[in-house]
Amino acid sequence: MIEVEIYAPGLRKESAMMQLRNQMDHFPRVRYKVDARHDLVYFEIDRSGDISQEEIHQIFEAIELAPRFVGQIPAELVNLAAEA
Repeated sequence: MIEVEIYAPGLRKESAMMQLRNQMDHFPRVRYKVDARHDLVYFEIDRSGDISQEEIHQIFEAIELAPRFVGQIPAELVNLAAEA
């Protein structure tokens, strides 16, 4: 399992939360939890290939937020972005 934590300033706005939910509908295999108080999203990804680093960026950019990975980006996500 791959775990990723994203800091997205502005996420706590209700409209951003609803838009995130809509964006995540496109990735049914990816589980996520939101810590709205701290503008954080925790992703749990079962298999490499379910989502890429680029797709994570696109999710947040679609709702006009600037995502920042917290900690080291897992190699499985980096390799997917390099192959694309």
